[in-house]
Amino acid sequence: MNYQTKQGLQLYYELHGKKDAEKSIIFLNGLSQSTISWLLTIPYFTKDYQVILVDQILQGQSDKNTEWQTFDQHATDIKDLLKHLGIKKPIIAGLSYGSMIAQHYAVLFPDALEKLVLMATLAHKTPYFDAIGHAWWRALEAGGYPLMFDVMLPTVLSEHYFKNPLIPISVMKDARLHSGLDATALIKLMKATEAREDFRPQLKHIKVPTLIIQGEKDLLLPPHFAEEIHKNIPQSQLEIIPFVGHTLNLEAVPQITKLILDFIK
Repeated sequence: MNYQTKQGLQLYYELHGKKDAEKSIIFLNGLSQSTISWLLTIPYFTKDYQVILVDQILQGQSDKNTEWQTFDQHATDIKDLLKHLGIKKPIIAGLSYGSMIAQHYAVLFPDALEKLVLMATLAHKTPYFDAIGHAWWRALEAGGYPLMFDVMLPTVLSEHYFKNPLIPISVMKDARLHSGLDATALIKLMKATEAREDFRPQLKHIKVPTLIIQGEKDLLLPPHFAEEIHKNIPQSQLEIIPFVGHTLNLEAVPQITKLILDFIK
């Protein structure tokens, strides 16, 4: 389904699960992900909750014929979509890029959510993080998404996953390279992270209970990124999952779903 934003852009979303559920949970994608990235996760929630999946503008099946958007703009799109759906206080769950959108949503609209889940998350950047981002950017410019995928893979999946892949690396690579990811759109998405100022001072304005989940072996965002967020959000709890990396909705589905279900119940 599509929702037209205030800018006249088409925002793609899906509804799953129990339509008349008391609680709704919306999952927000990582940078190069789309709604399909939650395929393994949503079956754990559809019996008792309404689940909303959404491609941000410039992601997946949403409009890409536009300029880059700030995280505030992405968060406002989500707020408008939820209002359109009649959902007043959802649980907002974001992974990586989506977790930054979730942080901005919680600050901008503190009375328009019940709980917050931040997975593989960050509020500030480091020279190490910037160096990885620069490498991804250069790979996109030089060889499009296929080269970026090769450069990105070792930083977003743990060594443990390579030894015991749920989905074989060759299958994952083939699926990703045939998914039609737009290099120009990815560069525009990445501009939001590049332009984002240190958000740690804003986190104190998040008043809802917050669950922070980080992978112990996340090379892109080691656990100290999550620890900084935990220190700055008053009602937060931090869970570090052993042996897993950055892509928690692939590497750690049973672990994150149990943590989230326990948290929202």
